[in-house]
Amino acid sequence: MTTMSSSSLWQRPTKRLGWCAVSLAAAFVVMFIINSTVFMPAFQDAPNDWWGPALLPFYGIFMMLCGLAGGVVGLIAVIRKHERSWLVWLTILPGAFALVFILGEFLVPH
Repeated sequence: MTTMSSSSLWQRPTKRLGWCAVSLAAAFVVMFIINSTVFMPAFQDAPNDWWGPALLPFYGIFMMLCGLAGGVVGLIAVIRKHERSWLVWLTILPGAFALVFILGEFLVPH
């Protein structure tokens, strides 16, 4: 009989890579909420402000990179480090969302 040394589904992550994935995905979710509730309505109300064209592209790129990195690190933690926490499995969703969004920007011209 063997004992499981890795985490189970209903526990918190046990490995550093799992916590890193959860942190990156949480940063993506927080940044996405801030973008949707603060930046986009403010930019639509005053489109001629200096900060919109200067700040929003860098903020959006950093936000998408956080989501993509969280998903990739979460996949690595699940596959290579055998992390089984539900939080780590949940990091794959923002990663997939960011990947689909980034691919859509490059593959579908507008």
